Amino acid sequence: MAGFDGFHPAIDAWFARRFAEGPTPAQERGWPLIAAGQHTLIAAPTGSGKTLAAFLVGIDQLLREACEGSLPDETRVIYVSPLKALAVDVAKNLVEPLAEMHALAAEQGRALPEIRVATRSGDTSPAQRAAQTKRPPHLLVTTPESLYLLLTAEKSREKLRAVRTVIVDEIHAVARDKRGSHLAITLERLAARDTAPPQRIGLSATQRPIETLARLLVGAGADRSRPDGSPACEIVDEGHRRALDLAIEVPGSELAAVASHEQWGEILERIAKLASEHRTTLVFSNTRRLAERIAHQLRMRDGRMASKVGGSRSTGTVAYCAYLARSAFSTGATSGSRFGSGGSTTRASASMRSHQSFDQSASYSSSRSSTYGFSVTRRTRASSPARFGLPSTGVHT
Repeated sequence: MAGFDGFHPAIDAWFARRFAEGPTPAQERGWPLIAAGQHTLIAAPTGSGKTLAAFLVGIDQLLREACEGSLPDETRVIYVSPLKALAVDVAKNLVEPLAEMHALAAEQGRALPEIRVATRSGDTSPAQRAAQTKRPPHLLVTTPESLYLLLTAEKSREKLRAVRTVIVDEIHAVARDKRGSHLAITLERLAARDTAPPQRIGLSATQRPIETLARLLVGAGADRSRPDGSPACEIVDEGHRRALDLAIEVPGSELAAVASHEQWGEILERIAKLASEHRTTLVFSNTRRLAERIAHQLRMRDGRMASKVGGSRSTGTVAYCAYLARSAFSTGATSGSRFGSGGSTTRASASMRSHQSFDQSASYSSSRSSTYGFSVTRRTRASSPARFGLPSTGVHT
């Protein structure tokens, strides 16, 4: 594939089929550094493929060893997420590409060996923990606290002796408090084994100052710094903003103090048309009643739409969101969603993660404080397609 030509043929074929647009800038810059064994910190917008940039080299190494018959039952890659829900989500999104690679290889008359993925958190059952100790996964998805406990227990610590790569996602979320200090100690305990210290990869969409987070990732010491005193860490900085297609829609009829039924009809027709052009739509309003009314009216216009209504209360204001999806794509509608609002005027933003990857999403806003107009925010094709998740969307009304 463009930007890096060292992947296993099965990975190349899968990536070309899954992402015809090719790798994102974060992936093109990150893969050679990670493949060279460098500690790497990747800062890039949400939906730019950071997770795949971090994982794919590790998957390639595991796949090559497995094809050679030299891959033992050892954990080689650890993914650490400060958010337990995100860790579970990433685990699902690791299983899916691996399954697709196996299916593609089967189509070509080849068989790929098994690469196991498992999640370890406070929700992991005793039976699952025992199974992981007996037969460790090759890729382990966990949280900072669970990783600490794994290193504390003798049996599980022994199973982590062969770890080669540690991926720390959303590193900014732990940099501000004691969880970051605790994680730093855990990473040093992992590096203090009698085997070679693992490579460290950090991921985040919002990192400032980025050099400070690089220091947190690699730690302190003479062997962790360059001659000029900067962290011995390669930084891939693609910024934290992504391209948006923003528009303000206004009904064609004359505006008045109160919206008429005809004007509401125009607004709903326009939202329905825009929603039909996207797989996922978020509609924000001031009240739950209005959100439910909009969702009902849109379902009446297009029976293919499935909808759910959710809300969030913050600083005395309320933002309600009606989630709509065409039924063929309606999976986990509000799972993992975060809704927030604040300020004297209604301000709403939303971020969604799903186990499917979508090319585009759109969000629309309608409220009593903005009777006639609604803003449209959607990610353009000029920006990179989503990798391992639905692109986040934001609306201001």
